[in-house]
Amino acid sequence: MSFPTDPFARVGRALSDSSLLKCQGLTEGRWQSAPSGSTFPVYEPASGAVLVYCSNFSRHDIQRAILSANAGQKKFYTSTTAAQRGKPLRAWYGLILANKEDLATILTLENVKVIAEARSEVEYAASFVSWFAEEATRSYGDVIPPSTPGATIFTLKEPVGVCGIITPWNFPAAMITRKVAPALAAECSVIIKPPSETPFTALALAQLAVRAGIPAACVQVVPTKDRTAASELASNDIIKKLSFTGSTEVGKYLSTLAAKTVKKMSMELGRNAALIVFDDANLDKGAMQCKFRATGQTCVCANRLFVHASVVDKFARRLTEQASQLKLGFGLEENVTQGPLVNKCSVEKVARHVRDALDHEGELLFGGNRPSHLGNGYFFEPTIIKNATTDMASGFGTEGDKYGLEEYQVIKSVTIGSMEA
Repeated sequence: MSFPTDPFARVGRALSDSSLLKCQGLTEGRWQSAPSGSTFPVYEPASGAVLVYCSNFSRHDIQRAILSANAGQKKFYTSTTAAQRGKPLRAWYGLILANKEDLATILTLENVKVIAEARSEVEYAASFVSWFAEEATRSYGDVIPPSTPGATIFTLKEPVGVCGIITPWNFPAAMITRKVAPALAAECSVIIKPPSETPFTALALAQLAVRAGIPAACVQVVPTKDRTAASELASNDIIKKLSFTGSTEVGKYLSTLAAKTVKKMSMELGRNAALIVFDDANLDKGAMQCKFRATGQTCVCANRLFVHASVVDKFARRLTEQASQLKLGFGLEENVTQGPLVNKCSVEKVARHVRDALDHEGELLFGGNRPSHLGNGYFFEPTIIKNATTDMASGFGTEGDKYGLEEYQVIKSVTIGSMEA
């Protein structure tokens, strides 16, 4: 299979709105390149070729963006009501759905999802915005019965402040809206550091947010490959809340930095997911989506399957039959069911795990190789290995309260004393 050298121009699925492809950052209230002129390449996983170069912002650039976001929050939110804040969020929701095909195309090209999965993710991303647009008007306080006569105690909910948002590449649309929408509804400005593998989906969503009427200073996007620059979101004392989804290792590092300024934090960290198949399970359902969704690279995809001994052979046969029907290829082709892995390192890691499993007497039932007919893309065959053991190479996550909005608020208690009955 041959892949286009210029995907956006030659895939036969050109963007209806080319302005959604942004290579600059949204900082200090406007679209601009990194002042240094620095860029980094974003690769198309299906071909291994450079897709587009993206602006690479420095730590100093991010510091300036934080100052701008702080000023923007004070200016915008002091002059608007909760109902008024919900209006641009509803408009953003509408624009996301209206531009679903373009967003899905961008997502597929820089990410690993096939076009059908990308469309579903865009709809999923929009649903968060719709939900929190309504929650903006439901941020209620409480009246607390006092223990002292003549006193009144009540609570107020206030925005926590400027929020740092760091998102993963495997859900480049949904993880943006899941974090940004509640922050905006709670009156917080945000600084988004998108993943360097998939920055363009985040930038396109920011473009639509600004069109919807959300001030550019309140939703800033700073692409960077510099870990030191990104760590500014955890260490800067203006940032009052950090929301991070990613690896446990990076989460520990960010927690250490954030502790120095006692930030509010929410994290969803990497884990090892297992799927248990009991003897009464429907063997035709569950395992395929649990493992092969997004080529097995979502945070909820099973890493290991524990199957009841009485059905293990039957289950392995069914799973192998279904895996053999998967089609690898370029994600914008409608009949393709499996895209590539996200980068070269991921391919090498999977290959190591397969070799390790076979060296430890695992039984290869299907796959196990890089497909030669797909060129230089980061593809690896769907692979099933039986008789896995604990000797083979194969977390923790919390984010969210009852309604989601409280992650971005602080509750203040107010006591009024010496009141006449």
